[in-house]
Amino acid sequence: MAALTIAKLTVWEASRRRLLLALLLLTLVIIGLTGWGFTKLGEAGNGQRLPDYQIRLIASQLLIVIVFMFAGVLALSSVFLASPTISSDVESGVLLALLARPVRRLDVVLGKWLGLAVLVVMYAAGAAILELLVLWWATGYLPPRPVELIVYVAGEGIILMTLALALSTRLAGMTGGIIALVGYFMAWIGGIVGGVGQAIHNDGLVTGGLIMKLLLPTDALWRGAVFAMEPATVIAALKATGSAGAGNPFGATEPPATAFLLWTVLWLVAVFGLSYWGFRRRAL
Repeated sequence: MAALTIAKLTVWEASRRRLLLALLLLTLVIIGLTGWGFTKLGEAGNGQRLPDYQIRLIASQLLIVIVFMFAGVLALSSVFLASPTISSDVESGVLLALLARPVRRLDVVLGKWLGLAVLVVMYAAGAAILELLVLWWATGYLPPRPVELIVYVAGEGIILMTLALALSTRLAGMTGGIIALVGYFMAWIGGIVGGVGQAIHNDGLVTGGLIMKLLLPTDALWRGAVFAMEPATVIAALKATGSAGAGNPFGATEPPATAFLLWTVLWLVAVFGLSYWGFRRRAL
């Protein structure tokens, strides 16, 4: 019960920050602008309207770029919200007063994780649903696997939030946030490097990309989100190219393997365990 109370307080505290309000307002503006852009897809230069299948094909590829932007915003926001969540409370003495009561340190870490996870899922689901509704209204197109899309994007945010929370137990907020963001970009680059290695049959690059994918599994979830957005015709075209397109971060021919998804769950459990271990050993 203490963990749930702390989770509610975490959500309430985050909702008071101007960062969250600015994020919501900018998200609505971006969705409105992309909706306007989608309504213009059918207009060809000669004044004629493009066929519906071409409009939907173009919309499917534009959606990948738009979701990539939203995934990046979610990643940054997750880090900015989580990186100071414990370190700032330690510095201000809030946790010292809280732990003087019958509240376990595990409840503090679990409560903050649950509260931040709720915020991540709410933003990922809300932004995705609004964007998909606008896309459907403007073009009549919807990606083939919208639920999987939301799950993969939310998973990226939860992974980075968990990492930033773990770093927050031992490091200052800015330091931990920078480390988490550097890891996020390195994982994305590592995915590209591994794909290039597949394309040119370079085992060293493939191994390097795999190591980065295991250390921080955000890029593989992004590839899963891309796969969830691609229509069958695009997937067939990518498969026809063989390994040549493996380095493209905006293309995927298959979802993440079940074994990798299990690894992602184990990764989350392990990093959460490190969060508790780091906070338990920290002097207040």
